[in-house]
Amino acid sequence: MRLFAAIQLDDNILNALTDAQKALRKGGYSGRFTNISSLHLTLAFIGEYDAPDRVMDAMERIDFTSFPVRLSGYIGSFGSLLWAGTEHTAELERLARKLRHELAEEQIPFDRKKFNPHITLVRDSQIGSGNPFRFTDVHLEQAEMTVRGISLMRTDFGKHGAVYTEVGYIGCTDDMSG
Repeated sequence: MRLFAAIQLDDNILNALTDAQKALRKGGYSGRFTNISSLHLTLAFIGEYDAPDRVMDAMERIDFTSFPVRLSGYIGSFGSLLWAGTEHTAELERLARKLRHELAEEQIPFDRKKFNPHITLVRDSQIGSGNPFRFTDVHLEQAEMTVRGISLMRTDFGKHGAVYTEVGYIGCTDDMSG
């Protein structure tokens, strides 16, 4: 199964992201827009790995307290992929580093590219030639949320694209919700 560890986003952030997607569409962008239910912040992409229990064991060794994550106010790109930036904070970097350390300790393979916190908005984006509108013209609201846990997610591919399903969750040490 195809796995990744991520931060699920709250309505405050999701609303800001869908507003940005609407602005991109209105500006003339086309492509595969990420469905609101699939928007997330990836901490570690594991890929094809058939032992989610081992991943959860590694995740459960991570000790962290709640912290804020905030959209950065801009949209960036990796080629034709458009993404919303998040502020680089010490807490977010530390959480990703701890997670990746525990995965490595457990010898679970994961993508070792440098952590670059972002939320994918559009894949295969295109804009008509001659259209002066650019994704950098979109103002991304600086919405904020409190991170209280991380999810292990599974990707399934269907006729309408990728569907993400939570297969596990760990909360922070100061989470009083359950």
